[in-house]
Amino acid sequence: MSFNIALSGVSASQRDLDTTANNIANVNTVGFKESRAEFGDVYAASLLSAGRTKVGDGVLTQEVSQQFSQGALNFTSNALDMAITGNGFFATIPEITSRDFSFTRAGQFKLDNNNFVVNSVGDNLLGFPVNPDGTSASVALSTTVPVRIPDSSGSPTQTSEVDMRFNLPAGDAGKVAADFDPSDPLTYNAATSVTVYDSLGDSHVMTYYFIKDNAPGAVNEWFVATAVDDQLVDVTNSDGSDADPATATNTLGSASGNPVTAAKMIFSEGGDFIDILSADGVRPASGTFITEALGGTILSNGSDATQQITVDFNLDLAGADPNEPTQFASAFEVTSLEQNGLPVGRLTGIDIAPDGLVRATFSNGTSEPIVRVALVRFANEQGLTQQSGTQWKESIESGEALAGEATTGTFGDINSSALESANVNLTTELIDMIIAQRNFQANSRALEVNNQLNQTILNIR
Repeated sequence: MSFNIALSGVSASQRDLDTTANNIANVNTVGFKESRAEFGDVYAASLLSAGRTKVGDGVLTQEVSQQFSQGALNFTSNALDMAITGNGFFATIPEITSRDFSFTRAGQFKLDNNNFVVNSVGDNLLGFPVNPDGTSASVALSTTVPVRIPDSSGSPTQTSEVDMRFNLPAGDAGKVAADFDPSDPLTYNAATSVTVYDSLGDSHVMTYYFIKDNAPGAVNEWFVATAVDDQLVDVTNSDGSDADPATATNTLGSASGNPVTAAKMIFSEGGDFIDILSADGVRPASGTFITEALGGTILSNGSDATQQITVDFNLDLAGADPNEPTQFASAFEVTSLEQNGLPVGRLTGIDIAPDGLVRATFSNGTSEPIVRVALVRFANEQGLTQQSGTQWKESIESGEALAGEATTGTFGDINSSALESANVNLTTELIDMIIAQRNFQANSRALEVNNQLNQTILNIR
């Protein structure tokens, strides 16, 4: 019996050494969790045995338990490196159509050839679909999707409105409206331009020409003509209908061969912007003027041919407003010129928030939420089944995988551009290795002594 007792001690010491060696071997493995060999004595007795004189039957390795304490964070320059501070796990699948979930704390993620986020063994990271405002559409593990970073462009937005503020020089001489010619700077007083975008994201230069009316009694009145890509564009009537240069009230260029309908701005004697009139000479209800549809020869690239652009001067009939244009005795000056269109945007960066929200930023200045990285927790982490590649599988002992968002409950936070180091204390492991070695030697000595005693008995004559 003593042979078996000593042999169980040798086996237990070997298991302890193996566990310690594995911990030391993985000291630089990201997301690794150390293990601890746990032992118990073996004591077998029958109903009628003498319990007070019973000797134990050795030692048994009861469990090699995993220790899920938090590892230190190492910061990196890769936004797709992620570390969890808390109890959560990343969820992964081997194929995008698979539902064979694995769970890991190793956040060394990268992009594959299809722009899916994968870990070092090629498994796809899972996330929750999100709404346009960034809220999660669902937080169930069954509805998670592989995280994919878009390589497509940010969607363009066609320009629908231009907002501008400026000062028109009150001392300028009036011009003959019929002589207006965009190619002749002497036929207009001032001009400015802004880049606008069609529905496909193509850019166009929209130019505004300001012509002071020289008609009697129109001292403080200015025509505003527009052109897109050097092609004159008519201003509509006050009701939005198309205007005919031949009959419209505010028409320019009839003598120069460049007829175009225009808007008219009216200022008070103090330089306050007091009214705006459309091509038919009537103030539009919106207080803005609108161009005709830009289709035809201007937009011939297949974009929305019905696109119109509203020009807003922020007319305030109640009195002077700092957002309005002015007519003062100073030079022409544009103080604000904005439009609401966007060109096609190229992906320029990825940002991952502590709550796991992945947001893409584009070169056109926009950003949009893509997905929220899913986290999973378990009632009993030590019950998880270990897999290669620093991954775990759900088991009966671990309990069911519960999915949720980072920063909620006990799931923890996600740290982008960081990795969780192994939670192995090298000094402690080296000491444990020495202790296990001593135990191994002691049990080996017990085997040797038992062997000598048996030899002595066998040599008795």
